[in-house]
Amino acid sequence: MDPNHYRFTSVWDLPAPPAAVHHALGRPEDYPRWWPQVRRVTRVDDTTARAYFRSFLPYGLRLTLRRGRYDPAAGVLEAVLGGDLDGWARWTVTPYGTGSRVLYEQEVVVRKALLRRLAVPGRPFFRVNHTLMMRAGRRGLAAWLRAV
Repeated sequence: MDPNHYRFTSVWDLPAPPAAVHHALGRPEDYPRWWPQVRRVTRVDDTTARAYFRSFLPYGLRLTLRRGRYDPAAGVLEAVLGGDLDGWARWTVTPYGTGSRVLYEQEVVVRKALLRRLAVPGRPFFRVNHTLMMRAGRRGLAAWLRAV
């Protein structure tokens, strides 16, 4: 097993209709407004953005996000990731009760040199860091959707 390879899955239940959730997730330039660990997103063009993430551990990640599959009818938004992480991330938004269920999936290989050097001893901390970041994202998106 490659200690620099990660697969993450998160499920968010949100009290908002799927179309509203899909719309919000399809606007990465707004993420810093509702997701504290997404510090900056700059659009390069209609399908590419550059982003900077910093969670609880003392390091940041710089990524280029390129639109992959974008299918509002199926509720799917996918991005190809490059930079400090190589791989992909996908949101799938479906109806759930009176709101939405969001499935987040990510598969990446770490490229950032510091994190590669700390791969084995740091792995449990990196996973917890990701979990805490995703919790904050769910809370932030729920509040954002109530406000807009």
